[in-house]
Amino acid sequence: MTRAVDLALVLLVAALGLWREVTMPAPSRLVAASVAFYVAVHLLSAVALWWRRTNPVGSSLVIAFLALLTPTYASMASAYSVAAHAPRHRWLVVTHPVTWAIGAGVWAMPNVGDGFTGPALIVIAGLAGLYVGARRRLVQALVERAERAERERELLAEQARADERTRLAGEMHDVVTHRLNLMVLHAGALRVAAKDDGVRKAAEELRTAGCQALAELRDLVGVLRSGRAARIPDVLPDRLSRLVADSAATGLEVTLTEHGDADTISPAVRRTMYRVVQESLTNVHKHAPGAHTEITIHCGPSSVRAVIRNTRPSAVPDLALPGSGSGLLGLRGRVEMVGGTLTAGPTDDGGFEVDAVLPAFVPT
Repeated sequence: MTRAVDLALVLLVAALGLWREVTMPAPSRLVAASVAFYVAVHLLSAVALWWRRTNPVGSSLVIAFLALLTPTYASMASAYSVAAHAPRHRWLVVTHPVTWAIGAGVWAMPNVGDGFTGPALIVIAGLAGLYVGARRRLVQALVERAERAERERELLAEQARADERTRLAGEMHDVVTHRLNLMVLHAGALRVAAKDDGVRKAAEELRTAGCQALAELRDLVGVLRSGRAARIPDVLPDRLSRLVADSAATGLEVTLTEHGDADTISPAVRRTMYRVVQESLTNVHKHAPGAHTEITIHCGPSSVRAVIRNTRPSAVPDLALPGSGSGLLGLRGRVEMVGGTLTAGPTDDGGFEVDAVLPAFVPT
């Protein structure tokens, strides 16, 4: 847009200079010279305006020199440009009315008005350039101040988030880790003291699960304290079978049916599918004890579908088990993050179904 304005200004100044030389009476020249020479001076002055933004000082000096040969309308535009775009060389504005007056006095003496009206218009153009330049610099300073304030707010917000992460990490380490350690110690003591093989086996499974939870919790605490993203290991297909086997070991009647090759899907999709099954089984343990659960995994060339369906519970849920009520909401967000969809709701037979459809490939 600015270059189009500069081109229009060049053409306008060239046309005005051509009109001035063509309409000026021949006797107005004290020195005989061809009209073509003065037309060339006007054209060169107009062309010099093309660099009035990128090199206002050089353009101004060229136009001031040409104005000594004959007054040019480019002097007005040049005075404005120097004042607006070259604040350190504003003194060049003074050269334009002086050179206009010299050129008018030497070469165009009969046109006395050229010696007074032209410099006055140049001074007005220079003052307008000073105003526009000062206003532009003021706006730029305000924009830079606003951007600096925005960066400072972002830094303060990031610092506040880092402090909150550190506080949460401390709370988790001091409270939750302590409780889990006690659970692991009690489970180990129960395994040693119990005389029944079933009790010892259950205590060992509880101790192992507690150790795994402690390890994951320590990783999470480290991530919160450092503020860096955790390196999440890939979830291999056999881990899904182990997850189902662990649930079956607690007495849950669960079956797993897999179609297709899970090795062909990307690791990010495998992790998400694993979390969908894990959260669904956790909800069955909490809210549908004694229910039969069917897990069906379809691995296709372009999509993966996981359907977890349980029947009506055969026992009363244990109200002592805590629940935040946000498990499915967070699960839906995790699924949508990889470009999938998740639907969950009760079935006609009184059970519950979770249906997740994910793309087969998502960049890690």
